[in-house]
Amino acid sequence: MSRAPDWTLWQLADSAFPSGGFAHSGGLEAAWKAGFVTDDTALARALDAVLRQTAAGTLPLIHAVATDPAALAAADARAQSSLLNHVAARASRAQGRALAAAAPRIFPALSHDLFDRDAPQHLGPVYGRITAALDLDPDAAAYLFLFNTLRDALSAAVRLGLTGPLRAQTLLHERAEPARTAADHAGRSIDDVYQCAPLLELLQGQQDRLYSRLFQS
Repeated sequence: MSRAPDWTLWQLADSAFPSGGFAHSGGLEAAWKAGFVTDDTALARALDAVLRQTAAGTLPLIHAVATDPAALAAADARAQSSLLNHVAARASRAQGRALAAAAPRIFPALSHDLFDRDAPQHLGPVYGRITAALDLDPDAAAYLFLFNTLRDALSAAVRLGLTGPLRAQTLLHERAEPARTAADHAGRSIDDVYQCAPLLELLQGQQDRLYSRLFQS
C-alpha cells in the first residue's frame, strides 16, 4: 500500500513549509492588546474561538474545492465576501498566495498555472485545490488545516509571551478531539460558510491600529 499521501500531509504540517502562517496571530495579538487575553483561561477561550471560526468559515470552502476543483472560483468569491474585516481578508489572501506560489515549486505534479493570478487566492480555496491536485483525502486535509491554524496561533501566543512552549503544546494536544468534532461537523459546500466569532472578528479588525505589533494579523 502506498503511503505517499500520508507523507505529503506530514510535509504540509511541517512548520518549515513556506505558507506564511507564522506571520499571523489569528487575532490573538489584537485581543491581547485590548485586554481580552490576560491569562491561561482566556487564551484557551480564544483558541476555541479560532477553532470554531475556522471550522465554520473555512473548512466548507476546502471541502467544496477538494471534491470539485471547478468550484475554485466560486469558493474564492465566497471567501472574499464572507470575511468581514479587512485584516482577516488580507491575511487570507496573503497566505493563500504564498501557498499557491510555493506548492507548484515543491510538488512537481502541480501545474504552475493551477491558479488564476488575478483571483483573490484566499487560503481556504487554494488549500482545497491543492488537496484535490495532490489526491489527498479531503477529511484528513481539513483536519490538518485545523491543526496548522491552532499551531500557528499558539506559536504566536508563545512569541507574545502569553504562554510557554510546553504549555502551548498541552493546549494544542487538548484540542485534538474538539478539532476532530469540528472537522466532522463542518459544512461541505460553499453555502455552508458562516462566521461564528464576532468578537474575534472585531478585535482582529483593530490590528492595523495597534501602536506596535509583531504580526500582520
